[in-house]
Amino acid sequence: MTFIENIKIALDSIRSNFLRALLTLLIIAVGITCLVGILTAIDTILYSMSNSFNRMGANSIYIYPSGRNMQSNSGKEVKRGAPITFRQAMEFKELFDFTGARVSVNTFCKWNSTLKYKDKKTNPNIRLIGVDDTYFSVSAYSIEKGRNFSKSEIAAGDHKIILGSELVDLLFDKNADEAIGKLLRVGNVRYKVIGVLESKGSSMSQSSDRRAFIPLLNAKRYYGYANRNYSIMAGVQDPRSIADAESQATGVMRIVRDLKATESNDFEIRKSDGILETLKEITTELRVGTIAIALMTLLGASIGLMNIMLVSVTERTREIGVRKAIGATRFNIMLQFLTEAVVITLLGGLLGIAMGTSLGFGLSRLIDGRFVFPLNWMALGIVVCVVVGVISGLYPALKASRLDPIEALRYE
Repeated sequence: MTFIENIKIALDSIRSNFLRALLTLLIIAVGITCLVGILTAIDTILYSMSNSFNRMGANSIYIYPSGRNMQSNSGKEVKRGAPITFRQAMEFKELFDFTGARVSVNTFCKWNSTLKYKDKKTNPNIRLIGVDDTYFSVSAYSIEKGRNFSKSEIAAGDHKIILGSELVDLLFDKNADEAIGKLLRVGNVRYKVIGVLESKGSSMSQSSDRRAFIPLLNAKRYYGYANRNYSIMAGVQDPRSIADAESQATGVMRIVRDLKATESNDFEIRKSDGILETLKEITTELRVGTIAIALMTLLGASIGLMNIMLVSVTERTREIGVRKAIGATRFNIMLQFLTEAVVITLLGGLLGIAMGTSLGFGLSRLIDGRFVFPLNWMALGIVVCVVVGVISGLYPALKASRLDPIEALRYE
C-alpha cells in the first residue's frame, strides 16, 4: 500500500467520523494557534520596537566622564573623570575610523534658556545645545522644514539656530514655514532660524521637542568655560557591530585621554541598545512560557486523539481482519493508523498556523508595525503536530497491527 493510498484511507476515515475527528482537530488547532500566534506577535512587537529604537538613535554609543564616587573592582572609590575637553572630543572624532560610523560632538549650553520672538517668549526651561553638522543624523532627528547647519556655519560659529517642534508651536503658532528665516533672541544674542525638526516625542519625562540647537563653536564662544564637558556620540549602521565599535572607541579614547597601560578608564561608554536587549531577554522567557502552555494544550489534544484512535481500531476490527487476510502485513496496518493520526494533527496544525499567522498580522496592523512572516514558528508547529500524531497514534496502531486476523474476521 502506497503512502498516497494511506492518506486517502485516512481522509475517508475522518469523513466517516467527521464530528469526532473535528473536535480533536480543533483542540490541536487551538494549541498551534497559541504557539504560532503568540510567538509571531512577540516577534512583530520586537521588530517594531527595534525600528522605533533605531529611529531614536539606538545604534549609537555615548562617551562621557566616569561618575563620581564609583566603586572599582578592588572596592576603592574612583574619582569622577575629568571633563572631556573640546580638543579631546575633536581629536576622537578625527581618529575614530570605525567602518560606517558617524561621530558627533555636542555640549549642553544651558538647561534653562528662554527664547523670544517679538512679543512671545518661552518659559525658562528650554535646553540649548551646541552641535556639529552630524548631530541630527546620529541622534535620529529629522528636519521637517529648512536645513541642517553647513560645515562652514559650524566652523565659523554662525548665529544660526534650529528649533524643536514644540518651540515652533509656542513662538510661531505651529507654522514651521513662518519660522524659517526669522530672527529670535536667546538671552541677549540674536539667532536666525534655518531649520525646524520633526516631533520626536518625550522620554523619561523629558521632551525632545523642547530643545534649540546652535553651532558647536558658537556654543563654545558664548557658553564655554574651563571645565566645560563635550559629549561624544557615535552611530553605527549595523546594530550587530555596536560591541566592536565600543571596543575600538575605548582604545581611541584612552589614546585621546593620554592614559597609561596601568591606568583605568576615566570615562564610560554607554550603548543605547540596552533597553532593547533587556526586552529581548524578557521575551525569551515569554516564548518559553508560550511553548509550555501550547504543549499542555497539545497534551490534552493528544490524549483525545489516542482515545478516538483506540475507538477507531475497535470499530474497524473486521476491516483490519479483511486487510490482513488479503495480504496486508503488520507494518502496513500500523502505518495506516499512524498516517491517520498524523493527518488529523496536521489538519489541525494547518488550521492553527493560519489562525496564528492571522493573529500576528492583525497585531502588526493594530500597532502599525511591519508583519514578520513566521516561517520558523510555522515549521515548529508542523514538527510538533507530526510528533503529537506519532505519539498519540503509536499505541492504537500497534494494537491494530497485532490483531489476530481470524479473530478479527469473527468480530461483530
